[in-house]
Amino acid sequence: MSHATITPSELARTLYSAPASTVIDVRTPGEFAEARAVPARNLPLPDVSKAGLASLGHSDTDAPVYVLCQSGRRAVAASDKLAAAGFRQPVVVTGGTEAWIAAGLPVVVGGKKAVGLERQIRIAAGAIALTGALLAQFVHPAFIWISGFVGAGLVFAGVTDICAMGLLLARAPWNRASKP
Repeated sequence: MSHATITPSELARTLYSAPASTVIDVRTPGEFAEARAVPARNLPLPDVSKAGLASLGHSDTDAPVYVLCQSGRRAVAASDKLAAAGFRQPVVVTGGTEAWIAAGLPVVVGGKKAVGLERQIRIAAGAIALTGALLAQFVHPAFIWISGFVGAGLVFAGVTDICAMGLLLARAPWNRASKP
């Protein structure tokens, strides 16, 4: 699927002339609290829907919805979800919050450093694979399938760009904290 895109600088110019535009950041609340683009409102990827946008006061399916994440990957997934929900103009902000900050645009920086979702995925996958290997070595060889399952999941995520572990971790309690 082709996605409409906009650079952070172009979005900043757009917001100058249309300040009521909707900009959503689909990262976890912890990531959002750490550093965020000034106009963005938090709507974590699992919550992206018509109802989720309505909770932010946006119900016009014909109006553009600008979508940010950390670097752009989750924003593409959110754009797909918005299009499936009937929104005609989801627009991915290329490079995400990292590019927004790099462009020198206004940000709000929180005091607490969050562990990003991508890093959480690497930690969890590594811990599960290591546990499977250790159990296979010291308890029973059949436990090697745990490591194999994690490896297969990583290959699937790489090929399809759909990460089940990421979707699961995004719903974890520490990633569902109250939104700033």
